[in-house]
Amino acid sequence: MTVRHRSVLRIVAAAAAGLLALAACGGPAPGGPDAGGEVSGEISLLTPIFEGIDGAAVLDQQLAAFREQYPNVTVKPDYTSYDKLNEKLTTSIASGQPYDVMLMGIGWVPPFAAKGVLADLGKDPAELATRYYEPAVQAGVHEGKVFALPIMLDTRLGIYRKDFFAEAGLTEPPKNFDELREYGRLLTQRNPDGTLQRAGMDVLSLDIRQTFETMLWANGGELFTPDGQVAFNSPQGVEALQTMVDIIQVDRSEDIGFTQNKAATGIALVQGRAAMMIGHHNTWTEMEETAPDLIAQDKVGFFMIANERPAMFQGGTLATVAAQSRQPAAAKALAEFLASEGPALAANEQRGNIPALKSLESSEFVQQNKAIQFAMQNLDDAHSEGGDPGWLNIRGLFKAPIESALLGEKTAQQALDELAAQATAALAQG
Repeated sequence: MTVRHRSVLRIVAAAAAGLLALAACGGPAPGGPDAGGEVSGEISLLTPIFEGIDGAAVLDQQLAAFREQYPNVTVKPDYTSYDKLNEKLTTSIASGQPYDVMLMGIGWVPPFAAKGVLADLGKDPAELATRYYEPAVQAGVHEGKVFALPIMLDTRLGIYRKDFFAEAGLTEPPKNFDELREYGRLLTQRNPDGTLQRAGMDVLSLDIRQTFETMLWANGGELFTPDGQVAFNSPQGVEALQTMVDIIQVDRSEDIGFTQNKAATGIALVQGRAAMMIGHHNTWTEMEETAPDLIAQDKVGFFMIANERPAMFQGGTLATVAAQSRQPAAAKALAEFLASEGPALAANEQRGNIPALKSLESSEFVQQNKAIQFAMQNLDDAHSEGGDPGWLNIRGLFKAPIESALLGEKTAQQALDELAAQATAALAQG
């Protein structure tokens, strides 16, 4: 975390202190069409989804439908990315002019709700869980109150090339860490000069923090203890990171730099340069666009990363309303609209993500996407980031220590102990 980022968070905490005088843990439920509030005025929307020209066109279409329902409301969208979202949020809050509606990720709601930044939406979590998937609902709940409505889920899971498995005589994906390493060694291909031609197991194409977390959860570990202490340097965490290190340093199933997160050249597994990976379920979307034969010939399958238990990383996007919104009825109406069937389906189709609404499971979009179907079937074993209101203060600390272990500069224990010390200090600062 940069010094500038820490200072922004401290400013937000100070600004939030003023909000807390009005709302001890989030503002009161805003009025809306179901509460008799007047739905009118100009409201601002901050969104990390609907990226690019195509994404903006999708949102424009949805906002046109919203205006048909609420002709007296004007929405001013501000587009950003998840990489820049936290800074956008914190800066707007510190300025005293937060966006009326803010789309944010799973794990982000408790930190902002705890500071009184978000409005209590006045919803019943149990009722929402009858319409939305339970993990998505719980991501928007803080201290029993609903502060966010789910729009989409996104997951990280095991992905493998069935054709490469068949060539190697393998009939099913790995069931534990030992098999993951064994299969990786068997599936790796190198040129006569030793350069890597195909990675047997790709652990580098995904955000390295998310790869580690998926391995941590699969090994029975957690990010935090029940009382809020950091726990990722536990024996389970050390073994998870050591397995990643061994895949690279011992098994040589992948080389540093062979693949990378968000590579402009595309996903190695789709290109045939990796046999297995921990990846995003929207790898399916890249296959549709660049390698449709992989789908037509059923050459790609999905599996849960497992050791002590099966596990899958679950993220997502939720709609929140600022406690300080000057047009709370209009803001709540927009949040509810974005989480409803039509807009949510459009958003998920544009990103290749998993609709949070159960009713959309029968949609053509979901039924034609085996990756999404697999993820939906395994949501009971999904785990999410967060677990402490200070999570956003420490999520950026993971990369450097983990990379130092993968490079062989530090042991897995040393890297995670260093990370735990940094995280504990950051959490203590608030």
